[in-house]
Amino acid sequence: MAHLYKKDAPFQVIISFKKYLDVLEHIRYNDRLEYRVNYAESLIERTRNFQELKDGFQDVTLLDKHEDLIRLLLADLFPTGLTNNEIKAASIPLSNITFNYTERFKNILKDAGKDFEIELRNIDDNEFYVFCCCLILQTYFKRDIKSTMPFYYDIPNRQGIMKHYKITVNADFTDIYPTENAEIPSDDVLDMLLENLDDFKLWKKYFPSKSWVLKGFTIISLVDCTSEVALSDLKSSMIEIDPEDLSPNENLVEIFKSYFDVPELNFGLMLFDKKDQKLGRLPIYENIFTHHVLDFWINAFDEETRKNTFNNLNHNSKPIVVSNVNKLDEDVKNLPSFSILRDNNINSFMVIPIMKDNELLAIMEFTSPQANSFNGLKLKKMEFFTDMILFSLNRFSFEKNYQIEAIIQREYTSIHDSVVWKFRNEAEKYFNASLGKKMYTLKQITFKNLTPLFGFSDIRSSSDKRFNLMLEDLNQQLESLHDIFTLINSDSEKYLLALDVFENELNNEIKADTEQRLQRFLREEIHPYLQGKLELKTDREIKNKIKDYFLQVFSQTDLFYANRKNLDDSITLVNRKLADMLDESQVKAQEIFPHYFERFKSDGVEHNLYIGHNIAPELAYTSKVVHKLRYWQLKTICNMEREFQTFKNNLPIQLDIASLLFVYNEKIDIRFRMDEKRFDVDGAYNSYYEIIKKRLDKAHIKDSPERITCPGKITIVYFGMENQREYLEYINKLQKKGILQNDVEFLKVEDLQGITGLLALRVSLTQS
Repeated sequence: MAHLYKKDAPFQVIISFKKYLDVLEHIRYNDRLEYRVNYAESLIERTRNFQELKDGFQDVTLLDKHEDLIRLLLADLFPTGLTNNEIKAASIPLSNITFNYTERFKNILKDAGKDFEIELRNIDDNEFYVFCCCLILQTYFKRDIKSTMPFYYDIPNRQGIMKHYKITVNADFTDIYPTENAEIPSDDVLDMLLENLDDFKLWKKYFPSKSWVLKGFTIISLVDCTSEVALSDLKSSMIEIDPEDLSPNENLVEIFKSYFDVPELNFGLMLFDKKDQKLGRLPIYENIFTHHVLDFWINAFDEETRKNTFNNLNHNSKPIVVSNVNKLDEDVKNLPSFSILRDNNINSFMVIPIMKDNELLAIMEFTSPQANSFNGLKLKKMEFFTDMILFSLNRFSFEKNYQIEAIIQREYTSIHDSVVWKFRNEAEKYFNASLGKKMYTLKQITFKNLTPLFGFSDIRSSSDKRFNLMLEDLNQQLESLHDIFTLINSDSEKYLLALDVFENELNNEIKADTEQRLQRFLREEIHPYLQGKLELKTDREIKNKIKDYFLQVFSQTDLFYANRKNLDDSITLVNRKLADMLDESQVKAQEIFPHYFERFKSDGVEHNLYIGHNIAPELAYTSKVVHKLRYWQLKTICNMEREFQTFKNNLPIQLDIASLLFVYNEKIDIRFRMDEKRFDVDGAYNSYYEIIKKRLDKAHIKDSPERITCPGKITIVYFGMENQREYLEYINKLQKKGILQNDVEFLKVEDLQGITGLLALRVSLTQS
């Protein structure tokens, strides 16, 4: 059985317990506790006659055959005391084959029914294949690609409510390596693949099916996140309630059932018309929502009583929660209004006014035939949902003179001032068509024949700094813990040994998951132990050291973070300062000629300008506009560099930036991408420009290991001598102003993938 996945994958899967048996061997020969040694030795002896557990196997029936032995072997990973609480199992990596369940996991699967088959949610075959390839890049090629795709199981409970479980995976006991027939892709190929994550066929070309081996097993833990997923689904549903495009979400009631954990739930919502003092239905939900209580409210009272009731709600808007209708006072049961509950089999309900600024916007009702379905705790859960309701309801209360702006915001998000006119034209056509009850499809927003300007000020070696500072933080934390446990003496030997193992790994053979494993070890073992010491009668010196230790721990990660925080703060300060200078200078640039401008902050600041007649068709446009903006860009980036030199010494961590401008003469088109809500270059030919931009920051001088960018210097990359002459004029002007030095370098840029013939000028800045 060479393939254990339902989906195609680049792996041959071999189930093996070798890495865990190696752990037991380590305990057997290195642990100082005799009972641990005996325990490990006993397990090893029991598996000695079943060599397939170590060598590996592909016949899943052996999991049933060795079920008792596997349960005994993995007992340390599945503590009996936690079996009724944890949702945990062993599994074949990334497959639906699971085994060695905790009791709680068994009960969840039992409640789901014998025909239920556990499967990953929302991942298609191609996504799965590329994700598997990314695991190879991350583990075998040590590529830091930070793959964070979450995995979920959707499992119904006994009442039929769909429960959502997020899966966390411990892959400590797996190995990934190539088969004899696998071809190892070069670094350039790997870079190309990562630039084409959606090209499934390309990935399969370099990582053919079954060309790699995935050996071992994983431990999966499930966390019930039903409320969180339901809340997210509710948010999406509410945002989709759109006054311009009303369509019902027929899953809304099912989402409420999961969120409140009520299998038989009905929901109703009515909007309040302030002008007419009336409640009104949402027509699109006529056949989905129920309005038993609210219908009674509308029909049972005369108009004057209703108005007084609504006015009173503005002063007393407390929700009504009845957990069990049958326990209401007899006087209430005798009221005529009680019949609405009895006739509709309502035995538990909530009625909740939705208020904003002490004004009633709507009223919701939740009803159920099951008594005790709703209570104060269920009402409390509405606090997380109220803002979404308010957001959704506000969409229905826009005044007419804001409709065009509403369409722009809904369809296009925020738009740069220089191009907003074109979006407004489209929105006005859309609005006018809707007034006439006509259909109108919004056209694509494009601007053609534009000249691009690109530049960046990149923080040099930030990734290396972050890695080194991470090591400093973690080594300081381990050193602090070592001091504490040395003082404690009792019960500290096993912790000291574990700390030594982590210290050796950090400084000699750090792995992709080293930080995560240390974080888990601290959170689950070290920190609870030390917190316990603080609560007991402990030596004052030890207590003080423990308190000092926790003062340095970043609560969100359980790790020391001081050095990395200094770096993050430094990068934030640099980015903010550079971005503010760029934004301030942009005001003057727009006066030269209106153009589309965008900037991005990461480890440094990069910016794009797009200039052309189509941006401002009513203005006269000539080549002089481009020359003026190119000079503005060079002068601005010089000023940013010089300003950086004045405040760099005040940063918590010393940083350097290297700045570059790219000169491109060919005209390009940009198009607003509706899926990403932003402009991007349009067409395959124009994408050549984007490819060059991406590869310039790491480019070297031709036939040299030196990068073309250099701290304290401005680099200008271009193609032809015409651009060289143009920028030498700009440089000469800035030299006369005392901004640039007289040390212009003429460089050739190394050939990049598919890119040749690039030239560069490089010149030093004067000290400000």
